[in-house]
Amino acid sequence: MPTLRSSRVVIGSEIRPATVRYESGVILEVGTGVADEDYGDLVIMPGLVDSHVHVNEPGRTDWEGFETATRAAAAGGSTTIVDMPLNSIPPTVTVEALAVKRRVASPKISVDTAFWGGIVPGSSAEVPGMVAAGVAGFKAFMVDSGVEEFPPLSLEELESSMGDLAAEGVPLLLHAEDPDLVLEFESDTRSYGEYLASRPTDSEVHAIDLAAAMAERSGAAVHILHVSSGEGAERVGSSRWMTGETCPHYLVFCAEEIPGGATPFKCAPPIRGGDHRDALWAALDSGWLTMIVSDHSPAPADIKEVESGDLARAWGGIGSLQLRLQATWTAASARGYGPEHLAGWLAENPARLAGLAHRKGAIGEGKDADFVVFDPDGAETIRGADLHHRHPITPYEGMTLRGTVVQTILRGQTVYDRGDLITGTGLMLERNG
Repeated sequence: MPTLRSSRVVIGSEIRPATVRYESGVILEVGTGVADEDYGDLVIMPGLVDSHVHVNEPGRTDWEGFETATRAAAAGGSTTIVDMPLNSIPPTVTVEALAVKRRVASPKISVDTAFWGGIVPGSSAEVPGMVAAGVAGFKAFMVDSGVEEFPPLSLEELESSMGDLAAEGVPLLLHAEDPDLVLEFESDTRSYGEYLASRPTDSEVHAIDLAAAMAERSGAAVHILHVSSGEGAERVGSSRWMTGETCPHYLVFCAEEIPGGATPFKCAPPIRGGDHRDALWAALDSGWLTMIVSDHSPAPADIKEVESGDLARAWGGIGSLQLRLQATWTAASARGYGPEHLAGWLAENPARLAGLAHRKGAIGEGKDADFVVFDPDGAETIRGADLHHRHPITPYEGMTLRGTVVQTILRGQTVYDRGDLITGTGLMLERNG
């Protein structure tokens, strides 16, 4: 049976020497001894799980697409992604739309792929059927999503939906910003400071407070998406009903360093000041936040307003699916964290949220033989044109990030090897547990 070995294998919360034996894509044993493939002191981690990816197909395939997104995932060490219900057309808010998305994705995916459903006004009757069809959970917005086919829920609709999902035993993923506290630009639409002021910390914090109260009344499991502020992370950590995530761009960049007109940095909620960046790292350390996901949400250059630098008009999304591991490691290693911390934040906890932990997110007996072989001491200067995303626009352009992905192995088959993509055959996954 195939075996691989390294002096540094991430097993649970430890990093230690180990030999991993697997067969037919499933891990049979984690032990000791010689191996077919000995990686020396390179780090072997579980294949990463990115539970927040906007693939945008069908309907906006010119923004991304399953072929390019899953190839970028493989190149970045992710063996599983979970696709968001927007910005595809139709959005994944009905059983029929889910079937359409799966039919489109099936011949194109190079890594394993699961799907979130969505809840918009009037779609709650679809929830039981979509749960039966295997969606990982449901996403909703409290604020304008940016696309007309995925409108936000009112507070009454949101609380009702929480009750529905509590009954079904699946999580609600929530974009938490209070629309009443989101402001217009004052004058200069190229000013990052004005964009930041238009989506203040209070908007996120107040929305989380409202959601926490609803979650407690309904008994729903609520996951707060892309937490951007220290106060928001504290609110998530203080609620027994909530979990939360953040993203590499909130952990690497800070508002003070973003120049005017730099639309590749635009996302919602916005990248905040350095004090918030420090607080988010503290929240990960304390367990208030449990995962780091890409929130990969690319768009073509004209929609990102790259030439004009108009932050009011630019699409609010960052393309970073391929760079999640390197960007996170660059910042985490500088703060004294090790690969064992990354495995929890980038693999184990996202797998648990999506109901995939029975087979994904960890190296152990009975799990899928998914691995990323990582050189933590390598380095790479990022050029958007070299990435496998559909569009080369990235705020990491020209940065030297620490660490390099050496190999990505999906269910025992190598899908990325030292710069070369090898066409993989991804599976479509359903929630289980």
